[in-house]
Amino acid sequence: MQPISNRYEFVVLFDVENGNPNGDPDANNAPRVDAETGLGIVTDVCLKRKIRNYVDLVKEGESGYEILVKTDKPLNAKFAAAHAQVSGGAPKGKDAGEIEAARKYICEHYYDVRTFGAVMSTGENPCGIVRGPVQINFARSLDPVLSQELTITRQAFTEESKFEKQAEKSGTMTEMGKKSVVPYALYRAEGYVSAMLAQKVTGFSEEDLSLLWEAIINMFEHDHSAARGKMCVRALYVFRHDSALGNAPSAQLFEKITVCKEDGVEYPRRYADYTVTVDEAMPAGVTLLRKL
Repeated sequence: MQPISNRYEFVVLFDVENGNPNGDPDANNAPRVDAETGLGIVTDVCLKRKIRNYVDLVKEGESGYEILVKTDKPLNAKFAAAHAQVSGGAPKGKDAGEIEAARKYICEHYYDVRTFGAVMSTGENPCGIVRGPVQINFARSLDPVLSQELTITRQAFTEESKFEKQAEKSGTMTEMGKKSVVPYALYRAEGYVSAMLAQKVTGFSEEDLSLLWEAIINMFEHDHSAARGKMCVRALYVFRHDSALGNAPSAQLFEKITVCKEDGVEYPRRYADYTVTVDEAMPAGVTLLRKL
């Protein structure tokens, strides 16, 4: 498969209703919030995880679409396996030629490395460092969010001592807990696809690109849970350049997509409370594609 020959930027809009789109482990897993602006945050790591999970689901078992960053086995074990494949026997470990061959092997077989890149310089069998052609910024909500911590109960205890104590105390066999949610928020994320890195480093192809758009559109459809609530990708706008180096600055293109609250709406609670405006006048050499 040939690497892509065009540069791209993209804007994705997604929302959450009564859920936690990205918990912060430093804040008891409450939804991430910008302390200065009050805007909600979803990290690039979180979004890439959703994309990885989708690809792993729909391409399971297919050669060239393995996922490196997942919990099946340690990364160093995967690096050692790559060295064993390219060495044809006992890996030489830190031999420069073998490291380069192992890096190419990883790029060919692992979709997420071919897409996002990876730091693979750990362990006794390093595979180098790969800069991925696809990068995604933090997503931010269009308006400040107010995280709500709700008290919940369940009719199941985790510890026998608590079970016995509660039974003696009141006879009410429930246990209390907490759940943090955002009532509603619309988030915007922006990303980049570099044809130059695809051509010179990872071999990211047109087939890989089509799968990326598919994964972004469906990244929440197979990720539903009680914690995340109702999450949905609402729109995906793609700017396609006529060249590998690009025909316009990314910031200029991102400004073509604006999102504003409807008149009279103070607290948005649905996607229809916003209006998305698209400036169709593209710079020369750039085409706007609406994927969703």
